[in-house]
Amino acid sequence: MPETPLFDPKKGRLIAVSNRTAVDPNARAGGLAVALWDTLVETKGVWVGWSGRVKDYAGNKLQTKLDDGVEFALCDMSKIQYEEFYLGYSNSVLWPLLHNRLDLAVLDNKFYEAYCEINEKFAEIISGISGKDDFIWVHDYHFFLLASYFRQKNLEAKTGFFLHIPFPAPEIFRALPQHDIIGRALCDYDVIGLQTDNDVRNFKRFLSEDHNGEVISDEQMKVGDRIITIRHCPIGMNAPEFSETANSKMAKDAAESLNRFLGGRQLIIGVDRMDYSKGLPQRFEAVGRLFDSYPKTHGNVSFTQIAPPSRSIVDEYAHLRETLDQLAGRINGDYGDLDWIPIRYLARSYSREEIAGLYKMADVCLVTPLQDGMNLVAKEFIAAQDPNDPGVLVLSQFAGASEQMNDALIVNPHDTDSVADAISQALKMPIDERKTRWAALYKNICEEDIVWWRKRFFAPVKTITSEIAATK
Repeated sequence: MPETPLFDPKKGRLIAVSNRTAVDPNARAGGLAVALWDTLVETKGVWVGWSGRVKDYAGNKLQTKLDDGVEFALCDMSKIQYEEFYLGYSNSVLWPLLHNRLDLAVLDNKFYEAYCEINEKFAEIISGISGKDDFIWVHDYHFFLLASYFRQKNLEAKTGFFLHIPFPAPEIFRALPQHDIIGRALCDYDVIGLQTDNDVRNFKRFLSEDHNGEVISDEQMKVGDRIITIRHCPIGMNAPEFSETANSKMAKDAAESLNRFLGGRQLIIGVDRMDYSKGLPQRFEAVGRLFDSYPKTHGNVSFTQIAPPSRSIVDEYAHLRETLDQLAGRINGDYGDLDWIPIRYLARSYSREEIAGLYKMADVCLVTPLQDGMNLVAKEFIAAQDPNDPGVLVLSQFAGASEQMNDALIVNPHDTDSVADAISQALKMPIDERKTRWAALYKNICEEDIVWWRKRFFAPVKTITSEIAATK
């Protein structure tokens, strides 16, 4: 039988679902927001998510908005839902566990009821606005259960799930009290996309060991009476568009402003949300070690870290902020001078244009998470560079981007000395080597871009043989 597309935009709509949306244009600055926004603009789709408002009571009433052909369908959250679904189960249970931080995971059941409640609420909303020819594309760990509620409601539309963060080894995932329920619920999706080969291996092993999953082909597994497609889909970006952004007036103004402060010094930059998965304390320690080990950097190199607050209500994030404040203060106290501040640490947000301008002027970009699904900062930095004088990317082996971007300087973020050595290597790298590495990296991010990612996720499922079909 011929292969059929998972989603045909001539027949139905693409309905994307995520907790946060880009209804605010200022939120279209990175990660999931950029990836989904570009996709939905091209397909004139619908984006369903949380409005960002917290109320004493929140029903299922939708607020709608149309922007550049994209329809937003948004709902509020009650205070209890926000505390127990968002801050609780999503960010105090799932987030740390999926990033291999069992020491920070709150592994009890008190938040799970709210998680189920929100997933069922979104299933009810989507059931009311979707048709059988639509494709419902669910994003991230907030909605592991959504497809199971769709099936309870006999929803006819096809469904897909994309996990933007890592899927851990089964030994880690089993620590979650509800791992069995979530595993079965994920099998109710028709297609599951994961960022890296390692994530795919972990997920397949979990289904095989815990749910008697049977591997049918490279992309398909039979679990119970379901055959699901599991795809390796590293997320991309629109590199030429970001290159243009780096040449905008706002970008140039931001670069000029920082350049006045630098006074001709080499610039190392880091751009991350304030999150313990990003390895920021380890990065600050590595920069400190750079100044310890390489005295010629004194007065000649400055490190600027942009780290806007993230989930600042959660205790772990407040503690992280204090740790970074102390590290920056200590390093600046040890090495700073009247006309030189070794580390500038800015705990606030900047626009996408401003960030692009800072990337372009940077000599080195540090992308050194302890664990990350992809990390588009690495790709944005490469896209922003001047081909005639490109900067150097220092990239963690634990970022999903390292699978594609092996022409970066790949480091272990836990090894302070080796990261400091890699920064020194990057700062001294000859122009010919910088150009060669940059050209290979830029070629990759242009070829495996946001359109490539979407096509890869929605590629037709290979024909299932009659023998396999008969087992369904």
